[in-house]
Amino acid sequence: MDRRKFLKVSGSLVVGGVILSVVGRGMWNMFKRPDKLFYDSKRTKGPELLKEDENFVSPYRRVYGFVAPDDINAMDVEGGSLYIATPNNIYVYGLSGEIQTNFPTPSDLRDITVFDGHIYALFPTRIEVYDRQGDLIREWEACSENADYCSLAVCQEGVFVTDAANKNICKYNLNGTLARFIDSPKGFIVPSYCFGITYMDGTIYCSNPGRHLVESYTPAGEFIASFGKSGAEAGAFSGCCNPAILTPSNNGELLTSEKGIPRISCYRSDGKFRSVLLDSKALGRGSAAYDVRVMKDKLIVTGGDKVSVFQYDKRLSQQTDCGQCDVDCPLKM
Repeated sequence: MDRRKFLKVSGSLVVGGVILSVVGRGMWNMFKRPDKLFYDSKRTKGPELLKEDENFVSPYRRVYGFVAPDDINAMDVEGGSLYIATPNNIYVYGLSGEIQTNFPTPSDLRDITVFDGHIYALFPTRIEVYDRQGDLIREWEACSENADYCSLAVCQEGVFVTDAANKNICKYNLNGTLARFIDSPKGFIVPSYCFGITYMDGTIYCSNPGRHLVESYTPAGEFIASFGKSGAEAGAFSGCCNPAILTPSNNGELLTSEKGIPRISCYRSDGKFRSVLLDSKALGRGSAAYDVRVMKDKLIVTGGDKVSVFQYDKRLSQQTDCGQCDVDCPLKM
């Protein structure tokens, strides 16, 4: 298990390489049952412990999937292709699971984003940019010696990278020159590698995981607003650090993915909660956050070495809040 994946699963660790002292039973639970260490197994330690709703019905059903050659570190989609990063390779798949191409990468890759036909690969202290055939176009080192990069988003205005060590967002121009640092007016709290970021419709959205918030910024780095609250109920974020992953829908909604007891939820761009789309049972359970992307009328979800494709089910949706939503959503086609 690489360091980033260890921290994504386990939670309360000190960023920058210093792990809090966890010994004996605590260390065993960290590996075997992280929910017992960070999410009280008796569900009695306060309002922000997430309980699964055994009566929950997902409006989406898994229609097919496939297995990658190794555990999946990160993924993205563009056009009709799915880009998957494993510990030593980037694979480009068609949606049905056929490999279109692949190429090797260094083993510490943490995130990928595809923009304008180029694959931006994030490492702890550098960024590399490849073409679709795997040829290196350009690369640059982090602007800070103690950088510990987590996630990235790319748009025409630049490359935005979350830094768990310095607890800020680094903005680079597309050519790799540093543009500025972006600090949260509330202060970023980053207990683990769950420092997600994405771009949607002219706005940068970033998690402030220790505060259970999603914050929005202009591409120039100006703070716009935040939303989120601690709690166990749908529409709230629980545990030590959520949400873990953010991604846009194809109609201006924002999807969040949580760890601990995983679930994927839908929010309006202004933060109004819509509904839970996939719960732990639908996702396959576990403790790590599942990565998610939207491709036309499908949800692409990865966890471990598995890729799952979900599609909206009109019959199931009649029992859900998602089915009652009047938004003209392409996912419901």
